[in-house]
Amino acid sequence: MSNANAPVGVFDSGLGGLSVLREIQRLLPAEHMLYYGDSGHCPYGGRSPEYILGRSAAVTQYLVQRGAKIIVVACNTATSVCIPQLRARFRVPIVAMVPAVKPAAAATRSEKIGVLATPRTVTGESLAALIREHARDTEVYPVPAPGLVELVEAGCLSGPEVEDALRPLLEPLMARGVDTVVLGCTHYPFLGNVITDLAGPDLAIIDSGEAVARQTRHVLADRGLLRSGIGEGSLELFTSGEADHVSAVASRLLGKPVTVTHVDVQP
Repeated sequence: MSNANAPVGVFDSGLGGLSVLREIQRLLPAEHMLYYGDSGHCPYGGRSPEYILGRSAAVTQYLVQRGAKIIVVACNTATSVCIPQLRARFRVPIVAMVPAVKPAAAATRSEKIGVLATPRTVTGESLAALIREHARDTEVYPVPAPGLVELVEAGCLSGPEVEDALRPLLEPLMARGVDTVVLGCTHYPFLGNVITDLAGPDLAIIDSGEAVARQTRHVLADRGLLRSGIGEGSLELFTSGEADHVSAVASRLLGKPVTVTHVDVQP
């Protein structure tokens, strides 16, 4: 039985989920946090559903064993593949990513939106269902964006290499009159400044991090699991990748020095 002082568990295929973690910390600063970045097996976007489920279940099990009172799946690819299976297997509440198609459809003035996501998310039924439900009267252009996750994992957040990767993804959207882009992968918010530089300040960029933080608060409050207190909760970070490299990149992404511990969980 969980208690309010138990930690919030967050995981992603790598370090992109830190964009979600920072929103949770901003909204719920008293919460203790556990984060697992599966960087040693990243990216998930081109993997089979069976592989993604195996990794996601193993990481969830690890966080639950460490006492997590809730699991936030801060990975759009894992969400699109295996959320029902995770919820059936584990008793803790599980909060999932939902690409921000609904707010994008409400925000667009041109009635044209783009969705940048991993290949697995772009071809998945979850995104198609969101578009049918929330963007029926909007032209939606899903764009697979291989390579962006790897740039963020390497700590490459700006410069010619990032611009060269983003330009061929953005230019066709701009040519179609798209005025709103959904970032359908938690790694991509870390590239937001370059996207704005390339596409211009009039392009609205929408991601799901803040909405997921609000949903996490709602679920915890509904179960009486919100931690009260003054000051910041603790943060522990784990990775299946190379700890020194991941620590350096995570410190850059979070804007403060952090130490990441190597733990390679197995399905």
